[in-house]
Amino acid sequence: MTRPVRIIVGISGASGAAIGLRILERLAETGQIESHVVISPAAERTLAAEIGLDAPARARALASHCHDHRDIGASIASGSFRTAGMIVAPCSMRSLCAIAYGQLGDLLARAADVQLKERRRLVLLVRESPLHLGHLRAMAQVTEYGAIVAPPVPAFYLKPRDIAAIVDQIALRAIGLLDLDLEALPIIEWQSGQA
Repeated sequence: MTRPVRIIVGISGASGAAIGLRILERLAETGQIESHVVISPAAERTLAAEIGLDAPARARALASHCHDHRDIGASIASGSFRTAGMIVAPCSMRSLCAIAYGQLGDLLARAADVQLKERRRLVLLVRESPLHLGHLRAMAQVTEYGAIVAPPVPAFYLKPRDIAAIVDQIALRAIGLLDLDLEALPIIEWQSGQA
């Protein structure tokens, strides 16, 4: 019996909500990945402000399963729930620090903590600038635990034609960090001169 490939996507309240939404779109496009989403209350607000009032509903509709951020007893909060990993996109400093220092009061932080304890991939698209020493220490802490800190930095050498292309590139990079084979996804068209 084949288990489905399961990916957890956490969306926290940092700016860059379009990246989390695009990750869900890309996972849905495969038709082969069971996605689980947890959206923080701050992310609800950011999704609506940055993308549109319907964005939180769109994110939920794209996911195979939606989980309430308060439900720390949800399936994704258990190590026995097998996943290929989790992406938090964007990852606010609040979420980063909660994960780094074991403040597991909501499902997003708890699910991330489970990925670490089970030695599964956890990709954190930390979105903040500039950084103070506390931010850097929290990033070092989660890295020591096994997380991958991947700030959403555009690959300008690809000469993206618009913001949508930048968001798509960052989303695909985050998915790639889970070491998944997503060759079935369409190739992104870039302007001439791509690397």
